[in-house]
Amino acid sequence: MRPQGGAGERFVGRTETARGPSVIRNLAPDPSPASASRTQTFGNLRAFQPAVNPALALGPPSHRQIPFRLLGLRARQTVSPGPRPAPRGSETASGAAMNAIRGIAASPGIAIGTAVIVAESLSQVSFRQVAPEEVGEERARLEAALAESAAELTELRDASAATMGREAAAIFDFHLGLLKDRSLVGAIVADIEREQVCAEYAASENFVKFADRLRALPDPMFQERAGDVVDLERRVVSKLIGASGKRLKDLGGPAVVIAHELTPSQTAEFHRAKVVAFATDAGGLTGHTSIIARALAMPAVVGCKDATAHVEDGDVVIVDGDAGQLVIRPDEGVLAHYRALAHRSEARRGALREGADLPSVTRDGTTVHLLGNIEFPDEITTVLANGGSGVGLYRTEFLYLTSPRVPTEEEHYRAYARAVELCAGRTLVIRTLDLGADKYTQEHLEEPERNPFLGLRSIRFCLQNPALFRTQLRALLRASALGPIKVMLPLVSNVMELRQTRMMVHDLCEDLDEEGIRYDRNLQIGIMIEVPSAALMARTLATESAFFSVGTNDLIQYTLAVDRGNERVAPLYNGANPAVLTLIKASVRAAANAGIDCSLCGELAGEPLFTCLLLGFGFRTLSMAPAQIPAVKRVVRATTIEHCELIARKVGSFDSDRQVLSYLRDELRKVDPDAVNLDG
Repeated sequence: MRPQGGAGERFVGRTETARGPSVIRNLAPDPSPASASRTQTFGNLRAFQPAVNPALALGPPSHRQIPFRLLGLRARQTVSPGPRPAPRGSETASGAAMNAIRGIAASPGIAIGTAVIVAESLSQVSFRQVAPEEVGEERARLEAALAESAAELTELRDASAATMGREAAAIFDFHLGLLKDRSLVGAIVADIEREQVCAEYAASENFVKFADRLRALPDPMFQERAGDVVDLERRVVSKLIGASGKRLKDLGGPAVVIAHELTPSQTAEFHRAKVVAFATDAGGLTGHTSIIARALAMPAVVGCKDATAHVEDGDVVIVDGDAGQLVIRPDEGVLAHYRALAHRSEARRGALREGADLPSVTRDGTTVHLLGNIEFPDEITTVLANGGSGVGLYRTEFLYLTSPRVPTEEEHYRAYARAVELCAGRTLVIRTLDLGADKYTQEHLEEPERNPFLGLRSIRFCLQNPALFRTQLRALLRASALGPIKVMLPLVSNVMELRQTRMMVHDLCEDLDEEGIRYDRNLQIGIMIEVPSAALMARTLATESAFFSVGTNDLIQYTLAVDRGNERVAPLYNGANPAVLTLIKASVRAAANAGIDCSLCGELAGEPLFTCLLLGFGFRTLSMAPAQIPAVKRVVRATTIEHCELIARKVGSFDSDRQVLSYLRDELRKVDPDAVNLDG
């Protein structure tokens, strides 16, 4: 094992304070300071419906803190003073000028408060050789650090379960699972014994390797899970080196936390503090920090890029978690606008809550099934509480992320059995592995693909790794005996992938028959329409698939050749593009002609702006994030299928996304004016 980071040193961040405005130089290949021209812009689609934290109290200013992004940096990086770049100007709907940074709307709501800059500072992890007789002492130090970390995480998990629900608390089960995983801990111990290095260096090296494996995965959702591993590394290593940083729960408030990045455990402490919202330079919609923010009902904007460079401790700021922007030092006109907007949003939120349990039926009597997308089985209770009628997409990837090793059949079975139990006879659609599971393990990481989004992933990976795929399919078959389950295959691009899977399922059924194990002999196996080839072959695929589910997130990306994680081309990622809409319509029409069900489970499903259009295309099942269900249901109950079909015909005559969006806003205003007005 060779030391990294120049002169035999690596660093792990911890929270601390410092004084004085600063910019970071030489922390990345681009040595220039952060600038306003590099702020991130995104499209108009919002992932979550409005919710409001009306806390408007302004707390006292705190000390300025320097924003660091330190993990893995060399020791001699410098922080030099410099001018603070100005944020880009923007306007409110009323025309008031304001300074705002665009980001990702991670958790809905509006909060006004005093900025508290939370940053990381250097904590040194040195490469230190130990004598043979000291190896036992290093093992003991490691065991003590792991035990102390496990105790803290157990307390944090239990507290999170009480305040945020089991689905959010389950995030810390991932951390605890890593601490108890034999392969990971065994690798650390092996390095201590074989390389005769100190415990903190061995631990840091192995956590970093695992985080790097997650970052190598093509999907941003899984890349963001590397932050959980880094969070755990900091916790364990801080115990070994005796570091102690300022804890977020100790902040004075009310406060709006501004940081380069927040870990899940930091965010989970917000409920103990007077924190009303947060904004970060980094992060994404599917990261655990964003998930916890939504569980806390705390407004949050992530991916702001330069927030820490623009904001001073004590600044009055507004976090607009609905529109995805951070407003800095607003004047009285802007403050008045946002207070009014918050009031309207809260009124709408109350109306949506009241309507959550109403039937999802159009004015002319057509039932529309609104389902939830989940990552943990216990999220099913949230789906039902928001008025959903079941689960349209259960992402099983978390089973592979809760441990560095591949999950066993029993682990799969227990998770699916829990989901069946909570659904209690309602719709439950379970998607098979959507990425390469071998890259989650502590085994050798394969050479990264040049273009992973076009590489060996999803159903392609599963079919090339039949033992792993059979384990999941066998568990799904066993769980099907407990209640209704549908199995959905991701990223199918040709009919042979469906046929190969069905042959594999047939063989597994014969095995279960020989063993006397029950299963649903009529188990439905369907596919996701996520690539243009599947949409164009939908008529053929519909003859062999039990159902379709159109996954618009990937379909948009592949149709328009746009990487949705690339900010330079992000504005081109638009579900209103006529080419995308043509493929969506072709898919649902092919399903209808073949007499099979077709749902839509991408972000468009949860956008009230698109609800009438999708119903006009022929969709009668939409699956979305649980929080989006009430707003979509409100539109469903206010419209008619006749009106929706008129909208679909009109949209078919447009040749640009701008025409489509403008028309859909006008039509939504007739059905649900508040939804349009809140867009500003």
